[in-house]
This record gives sequence, C-alpha cells and structure tokens, in this order.
Amino acid sequence: MDWKENNAAMRGKLRNLNRAIPETAKGFGALSKAAKEGGVLDAKTKEFVALGIAVADRCEACIGFHVEALVRVGGSREEIADVLAMAVQMGGGPSLMYAAKALDCYDQMTA
Repeated sequence: MDWKENNAAMRGKLRNLNRAIPETAKGFGALSKAAKEGGVLDAKTKEFVALGIAVADRCEACIGFHVEALVRVGGSREEIADVLAMAVQMGGGPSLMYAAKALDCYDQMTA
C-alpha cells in the first residue's frame, strides 16, 4: 500500500461525504478540534493515543492520518514503535498485524 496515496484518496472520499452530510461533518470537526486543543496533553501525546486506538480498531485510514500527524509534530520511529507495542499488548494478534502496517506507514511517510 502507498500510504501517502491512500491518505490523499481518503481525503477526497471524506470531502465527498462531508458534502453529503454537512451538519454531521461540521459536528465531527468541532469535536475533533475540541479534543485536540483542550486538556493538558500535548498534540504528540494525543496523536500517540489516537494511533494506538487506530491499530486496535483496525482502521487503516486512521493509521495513515495519525502517523502523518505524528510525523508533522516530530514523533520518532522509536516512539511510534513503543506505542505500537502497547497497542499489540492490548489488542493481541489482530493489533500485531495492524501495528506492522502502521510502522510501514511511518517508514513511507518519512522516506
């Protein structure tokens, strides 16, 4: 999978969905903004949490977007690997498979 291409394609699909359900999209956007800007955790920590959940819930698009965000805020490969270890511990075998995908995503995003 080409993660950068996948992210771009998913953004196009989301724009199409957002046009179909503008009020829901607006509400989700407000929720996302509030979760990211509020509280005491920094942006990188919040993205680590999101990546762990994305792996455990097996959401490839979420993995792509949250790894991309982690690259932007300075998340290192070692930090991401540590988060992935916890996601595997919490999610077992299926999380192990998606953790491998998430690390591949990071490698592609930083190549």
